[in-house]
Amino acid sequence: MDKYNPNKSIRATPEYAQYQRENFMKLNEGEIPPFNTEPGKLEELAREKLTQSGWLYASSNAGQSHTHTANRQAFYRHRIIPRVLLDTNKRDTKTRIFGHEVAAPIGFAPIGINKIYHAHGEMPVAKVAGELGLPYCLSTAGSQPIEAVAEANGAGLRFFQLYMPHDDELTISLLKRAQKSGYEACILTVDTWQLGWRHDDVNSSNYAFYRGIGAELGLSDPVFRKRLVEAGIDPAKDPVAAGAKWIDGTWHGRAHSWEKMPWLIKTWKDISGGKSFCLKGIQSVTDARKAVEVGCDGIVVSNHAGRQVDGAIASLDALGNIVKDVGDKTYVMFDSGVRSASDVFKALALGAKFVFVGRLWVWGLSIMGEHGVRHVMKSLLAEFDILMNVAGFQALGQIDGSLLESYEKSYQLLPEKSRL
Repeated sequence: MDKYNPNKSIRATPEYAQYQRENFMKLNEGEIPPFNTEPGKLEELAREKLTQSGWLYASSNAGQSHTHTANRQAFYRHRIIPRVLLDTNKRDTKTRIFGHEVAAPIGFAPIGINKIYHAHGEMPVAKVAGELGLPYCLSTAGSQPIEAVAEANGAGLRFFQLYMPHDDELTISLLKRAQKSGYEACILTVDTWQLGWRHDDVNSSNYAFYRGIGAELGLSDPVFRKRLVEAGIDPAKDPVAAGAKWIDGTWHGRAHSWEKMPWLIKTWKDISGGKSFCLKGIQSVTDARKAVEVGCDGIVVSNHAGRQVDGAIASLDALGNIVKDVGDKTYVMFDSGVRSASDVFKALALGAKFVFVGRLWVWGLSIMGEHGVRHVMKSLLAEFDILMNVAGFQALGQIDGSLLESYEKSYQLLPEKSRL
């Protein structure tokens, strides 16, 4: 925590560990940190702040939450082996993703309908991501226009997560808007042709789009507005019908197949001038190989944080097998179940080149808007920087599987309070 330590002058990225010192010093200034970022306490506070609908949509998982539980169990069974007496005064957290240098191997995962968590939706999230120098990924299910989110993100690195419509003209319109607004990659999510069965949401009839909330990204699209006119829907008079048409007409209930991928990849490459294309939602080695075959620049190993297929394998367990098979052929990223710096470290050690986090910043957004997102993500970055220091690592390239002691897979059902 010494603010004069030599690491400050050596590294190319911010010395995130200093955020710990800032928080310890706050009491001397008559202040305290905004809130506790321990994942369990963070989630409890978000639940107090959110409406019932907001809380249920953010926290619900598919079925009995067994996949969500498996995600957390997988992290627990891998244990870090620290090193000592290494000069971590020379450490740095920098890495590269799709040709861009970034400050840390951590990004903002795409999450839709941010307006149910905060009135300003995606805007404060994109702003903080740009400020921190971390990649931000906007969901097609976002509740703000593509262009407005890009403006909030400023000079930040941003990606566009696509839920592909069954309307090629609309798909092309969305991709052109993303390219024009400076989104540097297209990430197609392939595990969500419709929502998984989430008991709490179904039981409470909880879906914002069917309440006329959160379709601004679609309503701001010229092709979609044309479709509304064709259907005789006035979004000002009937926002429910407009929201339902956007979400149902975009992807609900109808799957795409591998046969569509060459067209989509070529379309994005032509529009963007050759920028990266990725698939998100890969869990099997067979699908990872297929992604390489069709020409994907990267994949995100993800099970949608357990929100889609109940009883599925842990995403972290899928990661190791996929990296062994295609890790040298494509850029492998990871998400699902990440709650801490040690989780990020373990995913990197198992072969991921980059890690996305989602629910953590959603809780921060819910608690305190822009300030909440900033506090959560600066805390995570500080925790990761400190972990590298105290565990004995100078650079991300030193992190590999030899630094983990891994125990046999076990999916014993955990008590409810242990599923964070």
